[in-house]
Amino acid sequence: MKERVQKIISQWGIASRRQAEKMILAGRVRLNGQRVDLGQKADPKRDRLEVDGKLIKQRNRPEFVYLLLNKPLGVISTCHDPKGRKTAIDLLPARLRRGHGIHPVGRLDADSTGALLLSNDGAWTQRLTHPRHHLPKTYHVWVKGHPSESVLQLWREGIFLLGRKTLPADVEILTSRRDRALLKVVLYEGRNRQIRLVSQQLGHETLELHRTAIGPVQLQLPKEPMLPRGSVRALKKFEINGISRSTKIEHLETRQKTVKENLV
Repeated sequence: MKERVQKIISQWGIASRRQAEKMILAGRVRLNGQRVDLGQKADPKRDRLEVDGKLIKQRNRPEFVYLLLNKPLGVISTCHDPKGRKTAIDLLPARLRRGHGIHPVGRLDADSTGALLLSNDGAWTQRLTHPRHHLPKTYHVWVKGHPSESVLQLWREGIFLLGRKTLPADVEILTSRRDRALLKVVLYEGRNRQIRLVSQQLGHETLELHRTAIGPVQLQLPKEPMLPRGSVRALKKFEINGISRSTKIEHLETRQKTVKENLV
């Protein structure tokens, strides 16, 4: 059965579909010896498909991996950085850094910390990052000053940001200090630097931003210690199932060979 080449590349865990499209446009992908055009289809069982000169083979399809990283400050949520900064992939165990096609699922700014998903399942990545899936993401946010209830209500109801209104959000004050307040913010969309832009527009600059959960996936599981900053763990079965229900990803377990409960 023929499928778009970028979809095949993502299913093989070589790159996310978006990254695969860039690889195709850069001329790094060949089909039966010819440079691939974006949108071109292939049958991996019959056609010869190469990425950077390496032949993609059915038997070489890697086992799917689903991970959670507690991202430290300053780490970039990409696979490679031309400026030489540390990336999320650099924090993986050595055996997972190459040959598995693991990539960040979504983004978390370099100046933000906390929960970041990683996987080599390109189709899974595509579904989780698609705008139609409003997977809730929970943040602890230190802001300058003390937002009033009216300001918090504006944030909850949504404000116009770059010409488009934000979706309703859950916002509450957790604690306050002399010159700042700690908020719990739950977003149902993922615009670039959304929390920082909204808080600035409402007159309370973001000082620190830490993501504590993505859907049912939390940095600290019940009765377990907090995942240390800079560490990674495999997702639990109930977390994968919870994400599947949240985003209506069907038959995920049949696509996944095994889900390792702990990294070896």
